[in-house]
Amino acid sequence: MADAPKVKGVIVAAGYGTRFLPVTKTIPKEMVPLVDRPAIDLLIQEFLEADIDEVVLISSRRRKALEDYFDHEIELEWFLQGSDSEEFLHSIQPPPIKVVFARQDEMRGTGHAILQAKPYAQDCPFIVAYPDDLFIGGESFSKTLIKAHQATGKCVLGVVHAGTEIARLSSIDYEGENPPLRVKRVIEKPPPGTEPSHIASIGRYLFTPELFDLLEEGWQRHQGPGEFYHIDAINTLAARDKVVAVFPEGKRLDIGVPATYLEAFVEYALSDPRWRPRMLEILHRFAEREL
Repeated sequence: MADAPKVKGVIVAAGYGTRFLPVTKTIPKEMVPLVDRPAIDLLIQEFLEADIDEVVLISSRRRKALEDYFDHEIELEWFLQGSDSEEFLHSIQPPPIKVVFARQDEMRGTGHAILQAKPYAQDCPFIVAYPDDLFIGGESFSKTLIKAHQATGKCVLGVVHAGTEIARLSSIDYEGENPPLRVKRVIEKPPPGTEPSHIASIGRYLFTPELFDLLEEGWQRHQGPGEFYHIDAINTLAARDKVVAVFPEGKRLDIGVPATYLEAFVEYALSDPRWRPRMLEILHRFAEREL
């Protein structure tokens, strides 16, 4: 049997993070902590568990902290060796994954950002991941996407049941009862009552290189200074019956806005045996105080 085709990862991390200001004036949103782990670390772990060993990270000039995170910190490593804190030495090693940085010079939208990955990811399927969406528990969501692609040969959208949250996400129009669902189209941020379903596309996609051609065609037609998105390209692929959708096994952590980040922080702490007892104690004490 032939080997499965290589899959690369693409992380879109070039935005301003305005909803987290003033923190994101100097700290990339992808580096906000979930207790003792930066958010980006959970995404890299997801890729590694899916046997992805090469990632293109779309960044900007304000993202030097991300580049530093994937490099050695020689002075700190030297300090930790033989010290009382040597137990932390392993935790600061760069992850075992190749990371290539591509810069988006202007914030021109997600479609434009993904295009920056073309020189590095045009030879194989690739997973586009937004660090706003993280997953804990269950099978690596990237692995789930890869399995669906291998079974169908199609592009794959990661989706969740969104309920009333659908108005700030992208609703999918689909066919089928069981995943992978056949995607007919994606409607971004539909006005209440107009959504084709309450199943939402979220920040995980597996695309074939065909997407780059569609994005380039769309970019050439794009007029004005506004942002350029990838939804039209997805809908073109869907019209050709080339898009399916699957759900994650694990629990989604939404760190896109401060309110949901608070919930994600607590959820992550409760999922980790190191922090769960302390977090339960804190929540119990706060609940009693508020009664």
